[in-house]
Amino acid sequence: MQGSTSNPLQQGGQNQFSPKHINLDEDEKINVPNENVNEAASVIDNNSKMQDDVKLKRKRKKSSAVWNDIIEKRVLSFVHVPPPCMGREIGYAISACLKEWKIEGKIFSISVDNASYNDKVVSTLKDDLSRVKKLPCGGRLFHVRCCAHILNLLVKDGLSMIKSVIGEVREAVKYINSSEMRRQMFSNAAQQLQVDDRKLALDVPTRWNSTYDMLSLAINFKDVFPRYAEYEPHFKHVPTKQDWVNVQHVCEVLKVFKMCTNIISGTDYPTANLYLMEVYKVKKAIDEGVLSEIKFIKEMANKMKDKFDKYWGECHLLMAIAAVLDPHQKVEYLKFCYPRIYPPAESKKNIEEVELALEILYDEYLEMDESSTKEATSQKTGSSSGSTASKPNEEASSGWGVFGKFLKNVQVVTPKKSELKMYLEEPVLMLEEVDIPKFSLLDWWNTHKLKYRVLSKMASDILGVPVSTVASEATFSAGGRVIDPYRSTLAPSTVEMLICGGDWIRKLYGVKKKLKKEDAPCEVVLPIAKKI
Repeated sequence: MQGSTSNPLQQGGQNQFSPKHINLDEDEKINVPNENVNEAASVIDNNSKMQDDVKLKRKRKKSSAVWNDIIEKRVLSFVHVPPPCMGREIGYAISACLKEWKIEGKIFSISVDNASYNDKVVSTLKDDLSRVKKLPCGGRLFHVRCCAHILNLLVKDGLSMIKSVIGEVREAVKYINSSEMRRQMFSNAAQQLQVDDRKLALDVPTRWNSTYDMLSLAINFKDVFPRYAEYEPHFKHVPTKQDWVNVQHVCEVLKVFKMCTNIISGTDYPTANLYLMEVYKVKKAIDEGVLSEIKFIKEMANKMKDKFDKYWGECHLLMAIAAVLDPHQKVEYLKFCYPRIYPPAESKKNIEEVELALEILYDEYLEMDESSTKEATSQKTGSSSGSTASKPNEEASSGWGVFGKFLKNVQVVTPKKSELKMYLEEPVLMLEEVDIPKFSLLDWWNTHKLKYRVLSKMASDILGVPVSTVASEATFSAGGRVIDPYRSTLAPSTVEMLICGGDWIRKLYGVKKKLKKEDAPCEVVLPIAKKI
């Protein structure tokens, strides 16, 4: 189980809405709106600078609002689920973890991959958690599907249509990389043709992004392979000119997916407002492929479109709300991209659905804020009532209290606009394209937290929701390295200590985990060509 904090807004040492995320070993990630930073810190210290920072924050109870705009994650638990590992059993195991940490009443959402049993996991958790506390927006934001997994399915289906082209390039690179002599001969051939590139890559067939890297690097040597074949009579895997044309077209399509995957799969930086833009880019690339005159690109795009419609054919509320909470997108961005993703009638319906969900969600946050304010006021009044009981009623004696009651009866007060309406009515923030990557949404909300007191708390929760289970999958993969054939009899509690302790120590000292050797593409660095 992984815990993470994301852009929390802390007001006077307390935070009613700042999200925490929990990743579980079965690819589940849960977003937790914390009700009290100090209380949560006593349960689990998962803030950016460990215990020292938590102690510091406890000393800041009377300080002004503070934003922590660094997305954090921690492994909280790594539990063993005895067979049969069905959806219901996994759901019960997660519920037990949440109760152990006393956070079952603070869950905002859960992110899972698209395995069929996860639907049962989510429904089980939804039923259990809704008994403890009402879920935001009626639970419509609770189930978040892993976008990285959906992209993976889209691309794999598309690449299955061009196996022969990819296979020819893969075998060519594999052949050259099999000995130092072959690499040297290939390097000499590259020098003769004045090709300055020094690197090839051999992909991992199960990792489509490594396949893209292999193709994009190999195409730089398209003229070198035939020249190398002249020196090496046993080299039979020489891609034809048409093969390289096809590879070029494939790379143009995959480049979009590669860039989107890099953003969606990030675990340290992405906020949820970035995701809808990436989905729009994917849909645009697929639509262009469907209209392509190249037969195999059209077939590949049609297969991708089927998967896109299956998983993103319906309105994704979380992505849309997060986009609206970006001041340089707002509802206007939905009006721009939805007609390009959905049919006209469905597009209009989806925009109305998002606007309604926004109002419902804001009203819920406003209600929570008002109840917490009343509770704080009542506690303050109760503590001061003893000292004020003996004082004379100056207000009554001066007559100003009676005048105040008179004003309430005769003066008409204009209803105040909600923060949400004020925000939406303001013009969209115009940014130059070169300035967009530098724009920090968290800094913007930090600057406007006094103007949008409630809406900024809502934004801190929504923007921190993860739409990828990459972090939890990496944790689960780490379990296989801990429980290797030499340590297969370790107790579950020992494994949990190793996994959790390793994760926390790496974060404490800023150590990044490396890819497993079998997951990383094999780099083929060509030697310096010898003079002939």
